[in-house]
Amino acid sequence: MMSRGSTTVVRSVRLFSTGSVIRPVRTGGSEKAVVTSWIRSYSVAGGRNASTMTLGEKEVKEQPDIKDTVAGGGAAAGGEKEKEVVSYWGVQPSKVTKEDGTEWKWNCFRPWETYQADLSIDLKKHHVPKTFLDKFAYWTVKSLRLPTDIFFQRRYGCRAMMLETVAAVPGMVGGMLLHCKSLRRFEHSGGWIKALLEEAENERMHLMTFMEVAKPKWYERALVFTVQGIFFNAYFLAYLASPKLAHRITGYLEEEAIHSYTEFLKELDKGNIENVKAPAIAIDYWRLPADSTLRDVVMVVRADEAHHRDVNHFASDIHYQGLELKDSPAPIGYH
Repeated sequence: MMSRGSTTVVRSVRLFSTGSVIRPVRTGGSEKAVVTSWIRSYSVAGGRNASTMTLGEKEVKEQPDIKDTVAGGGAAAGGEKEKEVVSYWGVQPSKVTKEDGTEWKWNCFRPWETYQADLSIDLKKHHVPKTFLDKFAYWTVKSLRLPTDIFFQRRYGCRAMMLETVAAVPGMVGGMLLHCKSLRRFEHSGGWIKALLEEAENERMHLMTFMEVAKPKWYERALVFTVQGIFFNAYFLAYLASPKLAHRITGYLEEEAIHSYTEFLKELDKGNIENVKAPAIAIDYWRLPADSTLRDVVMVVRADEAHHRDVNHFASDIHYQGLELKDSPAPIGYH
């Protein structure tokens, strides 16, 4: 900024909005600062993006301090530093609404990620272990069930919570390793990266749901840390060594999950566990009726586990046939 007598001229100043520049214009022997807006501007932090693009000029008498400005709103509008950063880069969350026009309140998933579970799936399907690897996978999973039964007994709410912290690991590990493999080989994955990460996200949403029902004690949270640390690394090494073994293990884990949720339903029907109102997050995620109960939630979660069972046994079969996952289209959205 330069001063010529009583005239102040701004040579080049970058405004808080990335779509505006100030340039000098000489009119009648004097220079004035003129701003030209060339991309869309943003409203006060927390508001939505403006829907129009402007291309015009207007005189600027004084340049405000950037520290006191939140996309034009200023500190007077209650702006905070965090909001300043969001506004500066132009990353503003869009307003999402439900079909009835009410505001969508979940940030962890969006309406287009919700679905209605297919409850007609066959829950009794079972892969009979025949090869050595199949038998190893089967008895490994069976051996893991024993300490779980002893620790949780019939506290199926906490049992489901622990189960989902483990069940959400295989999809993430498999998707991550396939992603790295795709990068190394410069090849597509046949959609399997997305399918496995979709599975991991679905299992995580199971956990977020049961956290609303079962409030884990401190030692149960500590157990989650321990089990996840051991299982993640063990499954990671198993997938590196033999993907067909890893997917078979996951298939049998899902079979055990189906059994656990079936027992959960029996306890609900007997009245040993209170059939409370379904958590709001579950109603929106599975598009359940507003008057749904915990039993309805367990039903849809069990159906999801059955779909994951099918996907992982199918993935293992692909490897057993001497093929790679990319050779067969992934069942994206199967759950």
